[in-house]
Amino acid sequence: MAEQKDSLILDKMQSSCFLCSSFKDPSLEKLYQSYSVKQKRAGLECFLITAILFDIYMLVIPSGQDLLIFAVISCFLVMNCMLLIWCKKGVRKCMIWAAVPHISWHIANAQLLVSLFLKKNEVTSRDSLGWVLLLDYLIYVTLPLRLRYCVILSFGTCASYLAAIIGLSKSETHQIQQHIANCILLLTANALGLTSYFVEEKQQRRAFLETRLSLEVKLVIEEQSAEQERLLLSVLPEHIAVQMRQDLDRADSQFKKIYMSRHENVSILYADIVGFTAISSTYSAQELVKMLNELFARFDKLAEKYHQLRIKILGDCYYCISGAPQERPDHAVLCVHMGLSMVKAIKYVQQTTNSPVDMRVGIHTGAVLAGVLGQRQWQFDVYSKDVELANKMESSGMAGRVHISATTLSFLSGEFEVEPAYGEKRDESLRIAGLKTYFIVRVLKPYVSEAIQEVQNGGGIIQEEDSCVIADLASDIKEEEALEQNQLGTVRQRQDSEDFKNRLRKELVNRDGHRELAKCTRFVTLGFINPDLDKAYHLHTESFSSVTLQAFLVVRLAVGISQFIILPRRLMSLLSFVIGNAILMVISLISLAEVMPMYICRCLTNCCHCINESLWMRRVLSAMCIIILATVNIVDTISCAPFHQTFENCTTTVVEDTNATCLYPSYFSYFAVLILIAASLPASLSYMCKTFLMVLLAIAHCVFNILILGAALDCEESRKHWASYTKGKYTLSALLLTATLALALLARHMEQVTRVLFLWRSEVEEQRECAADMRRRNEALVYNILPPHVAEHFMGNRKRQHDELYSQSYAEVGVLFASMPNFSDFYSEESVNNQGLECLRFLNEVISDFDALLEWPQFQDIIKIKTIGSTYMAASGLNPTRHVKPEDPITVRWAHLALLVEFALELKKALQSINEQSFNHFVLKLGINHGPITAGVIGARKPHYDIWGNTVNVASRMESTGKAGCIQVTEETCEILQHFGYQFEQRGLVAVKGKGQLMTYYLLGKTGKITPPTAPVSPIIGVSMMEPVVEEDESHDSPTSKSDDKTVIECSNGTNRSEEDVFNGDIDGTISTLPLIRDDDSSIKESCENTLLLGDAVS
Repeated sequence: MAEQKDSLILDKMQSSCFLCSSFKDPSLEKLYQSYSVKQKRAGLECFLITAILFDIYMLVIPSGQDLLIFAVISCFLVMNCMLLIWCKKGVRKCMIWAAVPHISWHIANAQLLVSLFLKKNEVTSRDSLGWVLLLDYLIYVTLPLRLRYCVILSFGTCASYLAAIIGLSKSETHQIQQHIANCILLLTANALGLTSYFVEEKQQRRAFLETRLSLEVKLVIEEQSAEQERLLLSVLPEHIAVQMRQDLDRADSQFKKIYMSRHENVSILYADIVGFTAISSTYSAQELVKMLNELFARFDKLAEKYHQLRIKILGDCYYCISGAPQERPDHAVLCVHMGLSMVKAIKYVQQTTNSPVDMRVGIHTGAVLAGVLGQRQWQFDVYSKDVELANKMESSGMAGRVHISATTLSFLSGEFEVEPAYGEKRDESLRIAGLKTYFIVRVLKPYVSEAIQEVQNGGGIIQEEDSCVIADLASDIKEEEALEQNQLGTVRQRQDSEDFKNRLRKELVNRDGHRELAKCTRFVTLGFINPDLDKAYHLHTESFSSVTLQAFLVVRLAVGISQFIILPRRLMSLLSFVIGNAILMVISLISLAEVMPMYICRCLTNCCHCINESLWMRRVLSAMCIIILATVNIVDTISCAPFHQTFENCTTTVVEDTNATCLYPSYFSYFAVLILIAASLPASLSYMCKTFLMVLLAIAHCVFNILILGAALDCEESRKHWASYTKGKYTLSALLLTATLALALLARHMEQVTRVLFLWRSEVEEQRECAADMRRRNEALVYNILPPHVAEHFMGNRKRQHDELYSQSYAEVGVLFASMPNFSDFYSEESVNNQGLECLRFLNEVISDFDALLEWPQFQDIIKIKTIGSTYMAASGLNPTRHVKPEDPITVRWAHLALLVEFALELKKALQSINEQSFNHFVLKLGINHGPITAGVIGARKPHYDIWGNTVNVASRMESTGKAGCIQVTEETCEILQHFGYQFEQRGLVAVKGKGQLMTYYLLGKTGKITPPTAPVSPIIGVSMMEPVVEEDESHDSPTSKSDDKTVIECSNGTNRSEEDVFNGDIDGTISTLPLIRDDDSSIKESCENTLLLGDAVS
């Protein structure tokens, strides 16, 4: 994973040199520079603290200073303190921030030079060298400046120091050697600073880019999740969607959870298009679907205006409710306004088609059970006897009128003028229920829109404004909306870009990382309060962190070369040089395998990777480097100690050979400063560990300065013309301790920076995971509402118009209907059944078990279309990735139809298992057909996926006219399934509306697995008792029907229907608009299959 991220960073960056790199995108580079400078401001405090420590050192350690030096250094101390206070308390956004780093450097550099120029005693070629080395390193690490400015300031520091030393130092032996050694040490300090800058820059850029990429992914996920949420909430009420999302990860219990709730005082509206069949023969299926889609899209707009919750679109039938799930006292009033607006809106279809189509609206008020059944293809629906009465109100109404019940009238508060409708005389169910019905004549109190809070004046059926918006200016609105959508799309892209930049600034540039870190970490150890987060931080490997180990080898080489130039070259020094360099070179080789594996053999690379991946091995290697450097320096110190010399000898004897005598032992302390700087680099060690090692190293060198090198340091100082108040061995020890304190504070700051970067990445990653989890949950819910390929169309097409039609034609599809005809006897709304909820709970278990079969691998290509009460509808052959050719054999082209038959047989087994567990005797009545269909979505704002065509119509008739416990198919379907080894028996001729007499067959099973017939029939295919059957009464799914005919093997024949019923049936299809409940056997129109409506157009 780290290698992939590193490669991604390299792709985003362009390099002009090894240490100088930038992002290819100029705007991204500019944003990064703002981020980088802001984050490095905290490091400026470390620089100022070091400058203050130098001032204190100069004031506390007397070395011949006079009052002038004390006064000048005190002024510098005050200025540094003021700058430090301003950095901590000052205004963060002040423009002076750009100048503060330069001012701080000028003050620090000036006080170093002033301490040399105002020094009363003799200036040597190595005075203040340790401070210059420290300052030179801090320029790169602490100043919030770009690399080129750091290099310029570092060059200025080194040049001014060397110029001052060369100009102020008096005639001294070995000056050239000392200047060369000084230059080597200064170059090494620059190398350490560049290394630290390089590592921090790479880490900062990587953290910046990772956060940016994570933020990009997060925004994309949020956008997709919002689109899924919009789509989800357009189909399901929010409270149900929230419950389902919360229950996604819960373990399955013995019983499936039912998302159903009871609501009192709810107004139910049914609206049906009268005469739509008249125009179905003059338009193609796609054109009819488009026409319905445009009309129902306007109905959805009206539903939003009048606070209606659309339940379903069933063919050309639209029904909605008001007063649930949010209770409203004006639910009946809003429903009537909705119905009047729909009657007016149908004028759009009249004008477009020049056909006498009209709307028939029925409204009733009562209690409903609202929710979803099953586990797949959820559709929010309402169930109750009052829902059935609302359906009866529509079917017994009149075209162009709004038909309301007396119960609804009682909630209207006199806002409408009504007249008797006598619907109870036209419908037996209304008469039995004792309902009187009325027609709305006109509006007495105009509707006041909550959106605009304006009163629409007028006394007509509906305000003319609604008529214009919905019907007369429909084409103009479509053009305006298309233009508006395009403009909004362009603006949205621009806003997304600006929003992304603002979010990125908020996530990175404008955040105070150190303040946030203080809330999450312990003050002393800097460990995260959250133990899991702290463990993850320690296991986290920063990119290029092992490069810092190369600095130890560089320091060792520089110290060794400088030592050979200015100090004695003895055997012990040579041995320590060779051994120390060899060990450090091996460690460097191991660490380099992480950065440049292509230059090392694979076996060694794998071994080195294992070491680098181990946290403890990285710590051990870093600690070993520090200890080796310190040990070698101490060994060299011991080898240089003048055990055979006395103090008097060095004061009276002038020794010219640097190889014979240790003339300048103070350099060991300057070497120690470089070692301390290198010890502060490794990122694998905590700042407390580094501080501990640096303190040990400094104390050890102080002890050796005083006890071992004391005489040599005194001898070196005695060669000056001026004596210091404090001996050199003490001033150098004080230098080491002060440098250790400054570097310890710097190590703490560097760890804070690393932890801030890690914390930000963790936060963004956590936010991204939360967004991804939300998307996953929404996606699971959306794919349970729409088939995957349809859901992707609605979620993926951002430029899609709100009323854009989705439709797809299929030539070879199998359709299945399965119902439980005796469920009507089981359903009751008694208190013992919790007003019908427990009956629906049982139905939910049945449908859920049916849905569970779709999870089986062999049934992956079968799609559940919907459930209508206790009727289950599924189809095969709708997979868009399935490609077959006309010349393919039947067993290939119709393999999905055989799977649909197997699915039907499994449905029977599943219901039998439920019967055994619940001691019930439910049976399935199934019908299967095959052929071409049109699949599409009606209502793009609130999409509802369905299939239409003559194939669906006939499949529904196969179920409605079949026998309970049997699977009925047409002759054509029988011929196809025989190729798969299925055997049938001839049932006889069945009258199918629009198709005439059809020969049908009952499926027995496969050869060797024949199911015994449930009624006396001939076992020979094609030779059967010819059983002429007229088409069954269309009210096939009547759970509350008291007729026992529905529970036996033979299905009941239809009764004579009234002229009004025949007219209603001609409009629609085959199954009742009633979702579940019926009280009698009178026929109702069967629009919920939407089949005959488009059957003629498809055929």
